[in-house]
Amino acid sequence: MTLKFILLLILIMLIVFVILIWKRFNGKLAISSFIMIILILFGMFLSLDENNQERFLYAIDEPLFKHYYSVIKMKDSTLIDAPLVAQLPELPRGCEVTSLAMLLQSAGVSTDKMTLASEIKRNPATYKKENGKIYFGNPANGFVGNMYTFEEPGLGVFHEPIAELAKKYLPDHKVLDLSGGDFEDIKIQLSDGRPVWVIINTAYDELPDHYFQTWHTEDGEIRITYKEHSVLITGYDEEYIYFNDPLTNTKNKKQPIQTFEKSWIQMGRQAITYLP
Repeated sequence: MTLKFILLLILIMLIVFVILIWKRFNGKLAISSFIMIILILFGMFLSLDENNQERFLYAIDEPLFKHYYSVIKMKDSTLIDAPLVAQLPELPRGCEVTSLAMLLQSAGVSTDKMTLASEIKRNPATYKKENGKIYFGNPANGFVGNMYTFEEPGLGVFHEPIAELAKKYLPDHKVLDLSGGDFEDIKIQLSDGRPVWVIINTAYDELPDHYFQTWHTEDGEIRITYKEHSVLITGYDEEYIYFNDPLTNTKNKKQPIQTFEKSWIQMGRQAITYLP
């Protein structure tokens, strides 16, 4: 169950509570009850992190029952005709910004992968291996290493800098960071006609532990795999997930939905889309 669905149910219950209080006490306690409810909702909102605050605002942005209906009546299958952009040959490590280019173009934004590659936030950390330990940057803080060649060390970038860059091209509150949520959240957005940028791996499945290594970064130790990858999800059905793959330059490539979801979860549940 998604966060916005839970909050909407709470809101419905609180409204019913106010109505019952009004009828029971002929309106005498209704005003104080209403104030109490507002304070409770405000406290809940402040307790959320920035990402979930944005999701909460999105949940109440349109009529209540439209969102309730969209959660309950999610489509059995959908497929979006999103632009396909290849990361090669210019960006050997540029899957994240290339997938972002596809997402932004789907939203009607005129931009390209090379522009995004030049604008994505960089992590200034340099690669160093000392006493058997690897020292490098955290991709959550910016692109790590060289995006343009495999001849120099590098990896990629995670959802935080990607969302930050997307906000440069889309109006305020139009970038929806679904990271940390459930895979159902992604399917809801797809069902409503919007593709979703994600971080997975090149196996499109859960990886064994030996594919991961520990990096010592500015934020401490993190687990990294060089199989990290980014694609744009374009659809789903009962068996498969469909996506535009910038590495293989394949439109609506399909993989079993269960294994794809495992890959997404293992890579940190990272997902971004845009609002209507």
